[in-house]
Amino acid sequence: MLNSSFAFAANPALVSRPPLGPRDPAQYLVVTPAGSADWTHDPAAATTFASMAEAMRAAIRLPASLRAFGLPRGGELMGLDLLN
Repeated sequence: MLNSSFAFAANPALVSRPPLGPRDPAQYLVVTPAGSADWTHDPAAATTFASMAEAMRAAIRLPASLRAFGLPRGGELMGLDLLN
């Protein structure tokens, strides 16, 4: 069985929220140096969190109306068989 705290520890992640409308792109969290949250449409400009756990922690601290979630920075988790 996969130890999730180990498997996701070394994978950089970001925080995203779904599009606000059918023609809108997804938005990604940018944490400013002052600590406030802002959003960008460019995932390359988004704040990178050290792990998926840290990204999820940041996402759940946002207001519930934003429905944000953690997302692996590299797209897919390569080389992990998450189903076994």
